[in-house]
Amino acid sequence: MAKNKETTTTDEQRQSRKEVLLARKQAEQTRQIRLGIAVVGGLLLIVFLAAIISELVIAPNRAVAIVNDEEISLSDWQDRVRFERAQRIILLNNQLEAFQGNVGIVQQFAGQTINELFQTEQLGQAALNQMIDEVIIRQAAEARGITITDEDVQTEIAATFNFFDGGLPTPFPTGTATVQPTPSITPLPTAVITDIVPTNTPSPTATLAPTSTPAPTATPVSAEAFQQEFSDFMTQFKDLGVSEAQYREIVRSQLYRERLLEVLVDEDELSDEAIQASFFILQFDTEAEANEAAALVDAGDYLTVWNEIRSLPPDPASASTAVASEVLWRTQDATTTNLGAEVADAAFSLPVGQPSEVISRTVDATTTTYYLIQVSGREERPLSASEYQTLQLENLAAFIDEQIVAGGLELTEYDRGRTPTNPVLDPLFTTPPTATPPVGG
Repeated sequence: MAKNKETTTTDEQRQSRKEVLLARKQAEQTRQIRLGIAVVGGLLLIVFLAAIISELVIAPNRAVAIVNDEEISLSDWQDRVRFERAQRIILLNNQLEAFQGNVGIVQQFAGQTINELFQTEQLGQAALNQMIDEVIIRQAAEARGITITDEDVQTEIAATFNFFDGGLPTPFPTGTATVQPTPSITPLPTAVITDIVPTNTPSPTATLAPTSTPAPTATPVSAEAFQQEFSDFMTQFKDLGVSEAQYREIVRSQLYRERLLEVLVDEDELSDEAIQASFFILQFDTEAEANEAAALVDAGDYLTVWNEIRSLPPDPASASTAVASEVLWRTQDATTTNLGAEVADAAFSLPVGQPSEVISRTVDATTTTYYLIQVSGREERPLSASEYQTLQLENLAAFIDEQIVAGGLELTEYDRGRTPTNPVLDPLFTTPPTATPPVGG
């Protein structure tokens, strides 16, 4: 009996020792698993924290463009996109209020603005292009000793709201009537040349001379009124996430643009005069009709043919597409814009009084227009205010392009996929307008 008891005790001890070893092994495995999970969890946490730090701290300071060694950061660009979106939304909200909540009218008149808010990437690219221009302009202005102070910005903002701090607004230049000189070729002395005959086909219109009526002068407001209006204005921006500081910096950029534009006028010796031409013009939709008119000109003279076409009464049943008109004192650029380079080249190269050959202009894939012109005068004349302003803006744009072509711009493409979509336009503006009920319905 004693032997059996001893054997049983030994077996129990062995079994107990085996269980202890197994438990120890399981505990070690569990510890290793937990350690592995902790390591993996730690690594994931590090990656997660690194991603947060990269996106919230490092990424906003990454450059989306470098302009002459000056960086435009991701955060500054994103703020600008939000400003552009907010500005458009405020415009739409104001229009909705002005049209007494009629969304259909707003959609009709501001459809492009609504579309821009949904063309996210295009809006972002336009904002970046604008910022690049502003950096180039500011750098060039500062290199010329131009500085825009906070006081300058405040004065500009106040003037926008017609507050002049006791002073008077800068008067608009008074227009002076321009005397149109008589063309070198005298038209046929018949009344029909000066009579305006209505036609179904639109024809080029003459450039109007500056009017002698001055533009209305802004009515100055009080300091209290200005502060209230400006506060209300900024509230609209702040409600959409745009700060007053950002708004002021954009005003500063605009002032830099205006100052540099003026300086470049002097540097590049831009003239407020340009060679301009006046000419009679015949327009046709078919080459056959244009050739027929050209044959009549060769057999007689241009002004006789022009006068006959101009004097024809409108006839909807007529197969003729001929239109006779006169263009008065246009620059070559303006002529190119309105009538195409082919007509402009002829108007500024033909001798005065010499009819042109048939000029063809391809308007689009399915439309070609034909012209016969005769120059009546060409001389250097003052540009209109709008033409001179356009010339100055083109000169500034050419200056900016020169800086970019010279290697002053590097795009990092870090803006890809990071264009903000807020603030968001109220869905009201994309709601189809309510159909007008039928009469008597």
